[in-house]
Formats: sequence, C-alpha cells, structure tokens
Amino acid sequence: MTIFHGFQDVIAQLSNSTPVDTAPQLIGSSSFIVQDFAIIMIVAAAMLAITYKLKQPMIIGYILAGMVIGPYTPPFSLIRNVETVNVFAELGIIMLLFVVGTEFPIAKLRSVGRTSMIVAVSETIGTLVISFFVAQALQLSFFDSIFLALAMSITSTVVTVRILEELNMIRAESTTLLLAISIVEDIIAIAALGVIQSIAEQSVSGIGGDELPILPIAISVSIVAGFIGIILVLGSRFIPGIIDRVGKTYDYALLLISILGLAFGLSFIANSLGLSVATGAFLAGVLVAESKSAHIARVVTVPLRDVFAALFFISIGALMEISLIPFFIVPAIILIVTSFASKLLIITAILLKSRYDTVTSVRTGLGMASAKGELSLVVAKVGQETGAVSSAIFPIVGVVTIITTFMTPYVLRFGSGLRFSSKSSSS
Repeated sequence: MTIFHGFQDVIAQLSNSTPVDTAPQLIGSSSFIVQDFAIIMIVAAAMLAITYKLKQPMIIGYILAGMVIGPYTPPFSLIRNVETVNVFAELGIIMLLFVVGTEFPIAKLRSVGRTSMIVAVSETIGTLVISFFVAQALQLSFFDSIFLALAMSITSTVVTVRILEELNMIRAESTTLLLAISIVEDIIAIAALGVIQSIAEQSVSGIGGDELPILPIAISVSIVAGFIGIILVLGSRFIPGIIDRVGKTYDYALLLISILGLAFGLSFIANSLGLSVATGAFLAGVLVAESKSAHIARVVTVPLRDVFAALFFISIGALMEISLIPFFIVPAIILIVTSFASKLLIITAILLKSRYDTVTSVRTGLGMASAKGELSLVVAKVGQETGAVSSAIFPIVGVVTIITTFMTPYVLRFGSGLRFSSKSSSS
C-alpha cells in the first residue's frame, strides 16, 4: 500500500505541475547533434547486443538504451540536448506509421471479415472503457486516463507476430484471425488518437474544460472522418498512379524522395488540422499500398523506418524519469491485468459465439491480450505533446511495454500448447 499511496502523491505533483514541453524546437549546433547521435547509436548497439544474447525483442533494448542516455538518469545525461531526441522521435513516428500503412491496401481493409470487425470494435472499445475507469480509480486526471486507456487498448502486432513466427504458429487459424483483428484495431486506434488529440489541444487552449463537451467531440470527429474520407476516396484515385509512374523510371532515389514527400506532406496537413502526424503518415502508407510499386516502396523505406523507429523507442526511454518508475510498477501491473483480462474475455467470448473452436478462440484472445508496444508508445508521446497530460504517462506506458514484451513469449507458448477437445468451424 505504501507504493500505491506514493504513486498517488507523484500523480498529484505531476498533475499540478506544468507538463514537460516535448515539442521539437531549434536544437543546438551541428556538432552537438552529431555527438548526441553517435552516443545514441553506440549505446543502442550495446543494449541490442545484450537483448540479442538474452533472446528478447529489440524494442526492450531500445527503451533501455534511452533510459541509460536520458537526462533523468543519474549522475548526468549522456546527451547534450534532449530536443535532438525529440526531433528524431517525431521522424520515427512518421516513418513507423507510414511503413505500417503500406501493409494495409484498401482492398485488404475491405476483405477483413465481419467477425474480425465485430471482435476488433468490441474489444477495443471495451478495453478502453474499462481501462479508463481503472485509471480514474488510480486518481489520474481525465486526459491522463483517456490517453492511457487508448494505449492499453492497442496490441503490438509487430512483437506478437515475430514471436508467433518463432513458435511456427504464423500459419495457424488463430494467427490469421489475430492479423485481421489487428488491422481493424490499428485503424480504430489511429482515428481515435486523432480525435482525442484534437479535443485535448482544444482543452489546453481554453476551449472546454477537463471533460468532453459535445461540440469539440463533434468537430474533432468531423475533422478526422473528413480527412480520412478525402484521402482514401480522392487520394486513392490519383496518388497510386503517380507513384507507379515514378516507379517505372526505375530510379529508386526518385521513388524514395517521392513517397517520403507524400508521407511528410500528409503528416504536415494532419498536424495543421490538429490531428496526429501518425494519422497522415499511416494514410500515406495506405495510398502507396494501392500502387503497383508498393513492394519496391516498402523495400526502399524499411531501412529508414528501422533507423528512425529505433530513435523513437530510444526517445521514449530517454524521457522516462527512472527515479519515479518504482511508484508506477503496481499501477502498471493493475492496468496490464485489466487490459489482459478484458481483451481475452471479450475476444474469446465473441469467437466462441461465432462458432470458432475453443483452441482457436483462446489462442487468438491470448495473442491479442499480451503485448503492448509501438502504437501504445506513440499514443503516450502524442498525449504528452498536447500538454494536456502529466509526465506520468511516459513511465507508466514504458513499464507496461517492458513487462508485456517480456511476458508475451510465455503467454503465446502457453497458448500453443493448448489442446482442448474442439470442433473445426468457420466465421
């Protein structure tokens, strides 16, 4: 109980303090940037070597590297200017979500089964609502609770799929279901992030209070729906053709610059509308996925994604106040248990109702309930950038990410060993 009360005291202090401004600003001289970049890469390489030896996912190595070099790690910060990391992190969000979008052509989104859509919508909303009330019970502020609840409702597809590959379960029926559900979940999460960010920024600017008035909700939903609709309807008619013309030149440098221009251009437009840059980057990826050059586009952008995504995860670790982490362990575990139980029960129940066998239903539920990762961290980063949330969100989501990433292999291995008496079925 001492740790729990200590957590509430820390939350009260963070809620009453001015949120840390993590928006990219002008960042020192070029020599400092080179120095910081060199330190980041060297420490990250060392931590990745350790996590590789321990057979743990790379994301943990990146976060730990960030914690080592960060300004909150005693006795001193290894980097000269934390804004350097923030700039790289912003680029990381754009590249990460852009490449994720290239895996989701519109035809693929349309092909997602009815059952998968029902499951994704139900488990996302259910987990978000339950996690929100748990966060409120932990005495977090309204916007702390809503951003944290959204982060807890998102499954890390990257971590989960990599572990399923290692377990030779990638072709299992439960994995196919998991991927279909994840597609819908990612779309919901990105759209919800755009709405919540817009409302939070309006609240910070003085429009509304620390709650959700009807008008800001209507405006935000309209902006998100309009932006996504225009991009997918009009953009899909012209952009894929332009990408294909560029691809026919066989000039990969031209193709790379063109698709990066699209990614950063839509990210800028989304940001100008008060939405997350992640929304624009993801939609840019969807448009590229519609072109015949999508495969080549993924090949030329993946190395950039890997570099900047690494910098994003490192920035998450660097911005954690590690001295406060002990206060966040118990609340993090409470939120993990809440999210895990909510997703597992909702998904398993709906799939059983849809006549899937017990093994497939439980395995899918376990897969969707386990890992939190890239998108959850994006939500935490965007939330802090709005200025509407306290500094508590970063360490809480960071602790959740580390714990769930460690436990996911064991959970999925347990699922792979399930042998219920069951009948095969279809959706």
